[in-house]
Amino acid sequence: MATFDQRGQQVTYQYNAAGNINIGAVQTAPDLAGELGKLRNEVDKATESGALEKDVALDARYQLDKAVQQTEKPSPDKDALVGYLTTAKDLVAQVGSAAGLVAGLVQAIEKARVLF
Repeated sequence: MATFDQRGQQVTYQYNAAGNINIGAVQTAPDLAGELGKLRNEVDKATESGALEKDVALDARYQLDKAVQQTEKPSPDKDALVGYLTTAKDLVAQVGSAAGLVAGLVQAIEKARVLF
């Protein structure tokens, strides 16, 4: 049996959706809006842990809010939606410890391209 000595280690933010975020299961615009809201919460968690600077997080949240608003329109603009998500991804990608969050945003971009 393997054992790991983790004394003295400090872990900051670690993206772990643990099944809470499932962009792959999204079938509708409201489903996507809900999952984007969960990604927004992950941005908050990353900020609280110090992994994302507040100004970067604020900008990323704004982009995610705009993306959610776009999904709620009767005829969402796919290019605008993908643009908001791409900008959020690029902002978060500046932080190595947020790689999992970036992966979630990439999945959201891919899903937006398929849905709309």
